[in-house]
Amino acid sequence: MKYLLRTLARAVLLLIGVSLLCFLFTEMAPGNFFDEMRLNPQISPETISALQARYGLDQPLLIRYGRWLQSAARADFGYSIAYNAPVAPLLWTRCKNTLLLTTTSMFFTWLISLPLGVWMAARRGSTFDKAFSAAGSMLVSIPEVVLGVALLAIVVRWRLLPLSTPPTTDSQTALARAHDLVVRMLLPVLILVLVESVIIVRHVRDSVCEILGMPFVQSAKALGIPRTRVLFRHVLPAAASPTISLFGFSLAGLMSGSLLIEVICGWPGLGPFILEATLSRDFYIVIASIMLSACFMIGGNLIADVMLLVADPRIRTGGLDAK
Repeated sequence: MKYLLRTLARAVLLLIGVSLLCFLFTEMAPGNFFDEMRLNPQISPETISALQARYGLDQPLLIRYGRWLQSAARADFGYSIAYNAPVAPLLWTRCKNTLLLTTTSMFFTWLISLPLGVWMAARRGSTFDKAFSAAGSMLVSIPEVVLGVALLAIVVRWRLLPLSTPPTTDSQTALARAHDLVVRMLLPVLILVLVESVIIVRHVRDSVCEILGMPFVQSAKALGIPRTRVLFRHVLPAAASPTISLFGFSLAGLMSGSLLIEVICGWPGLGPFILEATLSRDFYIVIASIMLSACFMIGGNLIADVMLLVADPRIRTGGLDAK
């Protein structure tokens, strides 16, 4: 419990630091939402000044930050100038789509990566192992945006996947809506799974290879225990600690990668929403979106820490004092 409380305290301090940096960067950014209005001769400077006073943009940075903290405590997270509405409801609509994309990609990533990494470790040095390692090294070196654009071009060129679906209506059945949703998710999920699986497979393979050389594994093989049971019943639990630690980092990687892939593939999540708010200088939406992404990343690492405490008795006995 002490360890969890310390972790939560560090998470709160980290979120406060992220929010401060967000406000500093928005203050340093040139221009504001009302710059285009100044170019319109029909809008007087007095009107623009009144609007700035209405939204508190004429106040010093610390005062605006204090007001934003009060609105965050009320779960409003500021007020959007472009939408003339609180940020939280606008953010939640897009957040649900990003969470759906991220959790789906996470599920398929680990469903593929875990058994594949164990299988490659059991056959290390084989032709398939060398070929996959070479292909993985090449994929890791390619930026996500390049890979996403390349796959998008391939899909468009050969029409492998339907890229657009008709807008959903109330008259559609639940099955038709689910079909449209799956069709739109295919390409972004494929890109995210492809990028993240390569990294996780390599880590799982290295962890399992390290355990395979230990004496208890050789003893289990000498006792005639089947190879599959040795791998998944004895080796994989022993290699669970680094794999569980990787879970939090993979969630952070999928979350940050999904924002970019959403823009490329046109998925209506946080990515296009943040880009639109940045271009229009609606900075309260940008700040709230970054804070929400930071909460997801910190939450993923916290879940990984709890899983590590449950799975590894060495952490429970000696790791708490060390931390």
